[in-house]
Amino acid sequence: MFEATEDQELIRATARRIATERLAPLAPVLDRGEGRDDFLANLKLLAENGFMGLNVDPAYGGTGAGTVAFAVAIEEIARGCASTAVTTSVTNMVAGVIEACGSEEQKRTYLPRICDGTYPAAGFCLTEASAGSDPAAMRTSARRDGNEWVLNGSKSYITSGEYAGLFVVWAVTDPEAGKGKGITCFLVEAGTPGVLIGPAERKMGQTGSATNTIIFENCRIPASSVLGAVNDGFRIAVGELAGGRIGIAALALGLAREAMSLAIAHVRERHQFGRALAEMQGIQWMIADRETELEAARLLILQAAARKDAGKPFARQASMAKLYATEAAQRATYTALQLHGGAGYIRDLPLERLARDARVTTIYEGTSEIQRLIIARDILRDG
Repeated sequence: MFEATEDQELIRATARRIATERLAPLAPVLDRGEGRDDFLANLKLLAENGFMGLNVDPAYGGTGAGTVAFAVAIEEIARGCASTAVTTSVTNMVAGVIEACGSEEQKRTYLPRICDGTYPAAGFCLTEASAGSDPAAMRTSARRDGNEWVLNGSKSYITSGEYAGLFVVWAVTDPEAGKGKGITCFLVEAGTPGVLIGPAERKMGQTGSATNTIIFENCRIPASSVLGAVNDGFRIAVGELAGGRIGIAALALGLAREAMSLAIAHVRERHQFGRALAEMQGIQWMIADRETELEAARLLILQAAARKDAGKPFARQASMAKLYATEAAQRATYTALQLHGGAGYIRDLPLERLARDARVTTIYEGTSEIQRLIIARDILRDG
């Protein structure tokens, strides 16, 4: 089931080659807070190879490979560098929003710049300090003034904030509407007067991916910047987050696969008490449990991706995939570290970095707790 097509295997092989040759050697450098120029060069390389518009119609400069190919690619990229993978995933998500909801002019203007790397990345500006798991509580506002909209407010924890070329921004346009209503989606280019980028957050992991606060101070944008219909932005956000969760699930799977691959090689080589660790039943059971979970995660991810590609409802499946894959990644990265013993705790090996990089996957783009709510409500609504 879910056998990859020839095109999907080609995309996997290309992603794996780039991850091995370019991303993995840079990952520990990025973890030290260095290597920004090389990081941006790698993003450009990924764009040139079609990875920034995997699900975008070729008419707009995309690859048109579909969501399954996207999931496969993000998994491989994450094995090399989680910071690069999350940047790639979010940029693809922004491109997906524009293709799904944008006007023809918006698609022809912005999608080629995302796909070819003219924009190093793109930002998804939804979360606020007081509106994380509850995005309907956002306070950023947009007021119509003639042929312009005036944005005021701030967005928190925005991936790629300081080097994104384009932001998709959600703001309240009708404060009198009920919660979750009266919200509109806008396209805002970096460098627009009134857009201020806060300093990068100091994070536990994925340090190569800049995470910033984006502030809007009387930021004027043309009326043509509205993405979709006025006051229909919350529906857009909910729909696109479901697709983004497939990417984060795949990212978590890639991290877990890399960690377990290192662990399996280690227990084959490491000897204690006169025999290889791999010969010990307790070690074998740890590996069997983790690998079984990762295979289940893979199937959940591919199921959600395949349903999206087929135009079928996929939100429940995407939440299941994200919940299971990201939680499984916590267990896998910590098991892999444990199997390395004291060496796993030392920064000479990547195990402790992989564990730190995996930790946030249960939090961003919808916490595990929120995924459980989405899954349960969908099941109960269907009876």
